[in-house]
Amino acid sequence: MRPTITEDVITLRSPVLAKMSDDEFFDFCQLNSDLRIERTANREILIMSPTGSRSGKRNARLNGQLYTWFITAKTGEIFDSNTGFTLPDGSMLSPDASWVSAAKWNALTTEQQDKFAPVCPEFVVELKSASDSIKTLQAKMLDWLRNGAQLAWLLVPETETAFIYRLGQPEPEVVQGFDNELTGENILPGFRLRLAELR
Repeated sequence: MRPTITEDVITLRSPVLAKMSDDEFFDFCQLNSDLRIERTANREILIMSPTGSRSGKRNARLNGQLYTWFITAKTGEIFDSNTGFTLPDGSMLSPDASWVSAAKWNALTTEQQDKFAPVCPEFVVELKSASDSIKTLQAKMLDWLRNGAQLAWLLVPETETAFIYRLGQPEPEVVQGFDNELTGENILPGFRLRLAELR
């Protein structure tokens, strides 16, 4: 097994890893809980460095605003960046923030909820850190849509740019400037994200 290192991501490929079951992969992640790990649809394991402090601050503020909306909405469940989801294409991805409708969440067994739930959130947010590649994240947003996400935001603090991806739309809407707010549209009615808090 020869790892490939690009940006701050180590990619592991091997026949053994390709045959790893979902339960075995979950156990592998638990044994390496200090690492940020994802798995691609091609069964490659991605090991990423922890985020820097500024990215952690921004992520906390992002999830804080989502939680404030959740308290009154109660239409589903919200999740932070430590949560992994097993998607229909076999990948396991962890968005920085996400929401799953109550209908989808409640259809899962307790065992499924305790591991990397086999469900694609209807809403996901990816927050670019200084070490992330914008092209990699843009490709990831398309993966989210292909797997069932209906609304996905890619937020880029360095350039104060938000890319809004919607199911069925070929190109994302681009919102320039963090003086703006983003709305949850018909997926998260009433949710408004104040981008200025992510500076």
